[in-house]
Amino acid sequence: MNVDNKFMLSTYTLPNGVELKNRLVMAPMTNFSSNPDGTVSDAEVNYYARRSSGVSMVITACTYVTPNGKGFHGEFAGDKDEMIPSLTRLANAIKEQGAKAILQIFHGGRMCPPELVPNGEIVSASDVPAVSGGASTEEPDVKPRPLTEGEVEDIIKAFGDTTRRAIEAGYDGVEIHGANGYLIQQFFSPHSNRREDRYGGNLEKRMTFPLAIVDEVQRVVKEHATPEFIVGYRFSPEEPETPGITMGDTLKLVDTLANKGLTYLHVSISEFFSTARRGVDDTDKPRIEYLLETINNRVPLIGVGSIYSADEARKAFNTGVPLLALGRELIIDPDWVQKVAEDKEKDIITKIDKTKQKELVIPDPLWNAIIHTPGWFPGV
Repeated sequence: MNVDNKFMLSTYTLPNGVELKNRLVMAPMTNFSSNPDGTVSDAEVNYYARRSSGVSMVITACTYVTPNGKGFHGEFAGDKDEMIPSLTRLANAIKEQGAKAILQIFHGGRMCPPELVPNGEIVSASDVPAVSGGASTEEPDVKPRPLTEGEVEDIIKAFGDTTRRAIEAGYDGVEIHGANGYLIQQFFSPHSNRREDRYGGNLEKRMTFPLAIVDEVQRVVKEHATPEFIVGYRFSPEEPETPGITMGDTLKLVDTLANKGLTYLHVSISEFFSTARRGVDDTDKPRIEYLLETINNRVPLIGVGSIYSADEARKAFNTGVPLLALGRELIIDPDWVQKVAEDKEKDIITKIDKTKQKELVIPDPLWNAIIHTPGWFPGV
């Protein structure tokens, strides 16, 4: 083994005592490939199995916790007990290859396409439309309906219910999806949250909904799972909108989350070494450095963002981040970790090969998204 790769391939023990076989994780990525009824498809199961033998942990694409939270065509469901057999299939496919299976749970909020939710009614913290429109709708200015306090409480409970289903389905953990502009982030953001009740207002009040979900998920885990069950939280550090989440806002959220007894935090950024936009003194300093300083070893941070080569991974780990998620690169080369472990990093493929869909075990909907989205993947 290349001595320079020893760190990323070394074991890592999470705060709850679970040992990961290495420090490399598969990032959650939407694949658009579930069945119309919300069950996982054979192609989806095979896609995950193909990518689960090298990394220590696989975080699934997001699964919605209520019917009005479905954010994508071809997204699998976790909103009712009837979905437990489907969830079990996916958990087993991942675990059989040697990785921990983590179910990412979410609600799309104002980013949901109207055609995917009951009565086409989009909901959010307030009635502020998403600037860029829904995740897959051509109606960029759909105005969401503000959730009532009772509905907010129901959604908090739904995150707990889906966590119980994940436990019953055999997952090793869940990741609360508080990133990428979806409902949890919508409550934290001053752009989308203009509420005047206890779920809105100043920064601390806008944390109420995210923290309530963390508490409910942890309550359910304590009741239904063993201490080894993993609970992670993913967040996006900034928003381009004004008003919007700043790096300074996120550091306050992260400082609070770091004391919540979570198993890990997971930043969502497209470039690992991206710098802060606003809300901090030094906007030339990488966001990852700010996050590591704020967390101060209280909880592990998973870094991510356009890591394709082993050299890029080594540079990322040199910042002090304990865990690293690979996203698009594991679609391009499912054997990335094995190649690093076998001193074959020169054989790592970093650009998508448009002739290799079958060999790469990529479902048709995801493949079509890749080849029709210029710039989304290297080589496309």
